[in-house]
Amino acid sequence: MSTAPGSQTPSAAGDLDVLADLQADVLATLADVDPDAPVPWCGRWRVRHLVVHLARVHHWAAAQAARTREVPLGRGPFDLPELYASCAAELRETLDALDPGARAATLLDDGVPRADRRGTVAFWHRRQKLETLVHLWDLRTAGGLPSDVGHLGDAEQWWDAVREVAEVMHPRQVRLARVAAPSVLVTLRRPDGVGVPLDGGAPVAPGLPRVEVVGSARELGLMVWGRSGVVSGASSTVPTSRGEPYEVRGDGGDDAAARSLLSDLLRAGLTP
Repeated sequence: MSTAPGSQTPSAAGDLDVLADLQADVLATLADVDPDAPVPWCGRWRVRHLVVHLARVHHWAAAQAARTREVPLGRGPFDLPELYASCAAELRETLDALDPGARAATLLDDGVPRADRRGTVAFWHRRQKLETLVHLWDLRTAGGLPSDVGHLGDAEQWWDAVREVAEVMHPRQVRLARVAAPSVLVTLRRPDGVGVPLDGGAPVAPGLPRVEVVGSARELGLMVWGRSGVVSGASSTVPTSRGEPYEVRGDGGDDAAARSLLSDLLRAGLTP
């Protein structure tokens, strides 16, 4: 598993193996899910919208990695398994053919001066792995299927999803002025004590209130990707998508205030 922000290291080769597994699981799951089933965590989307979105993202990411112009796929309608299989294969084949260390257009460089850009192909190994992880969870949840099978049950992958939001997605949101720099320092922590701060990629201002959220890697991953809710004013033990709690702890034991601050941060948007 990568250790640097954006997965810029050769260890990202393992991400391609996981990506291939996840893509195969998406295709296999399509046979068991109604294309018109609602996707609860994606607004008004139905399964067909989710699958077309994921296919388009794979197609777009292949062009970004290769630094080529994206050829539009058209508006559809599409044969969902055929479209997804084609775009999934295109992405894998593109990434397999490219040097992970080669320069690429990535989300790391949005809003960054040209001289400071550092994106490489390896970024897309990780980004597309995690895009597929979260949307496979969406797909299986929409179909009422077990959502903790295969890599969906792998804490290492979900912790990587947490780290990507903290290291890449949230700082990008702040950098592009889509959200304000956080007015609270939230630390997401696994039960084993390992944690990561949601600081927006900026130095922490002195005197900021501090909040700690402790839970499993999977539940924290679902939280930062907007798949489980924190409702201001509720108790300090938050029910999650699997009915398991994570703890929200505030400075001086004021957990109600901590929940409100956390809720505000999540509502503002950690991800695009």
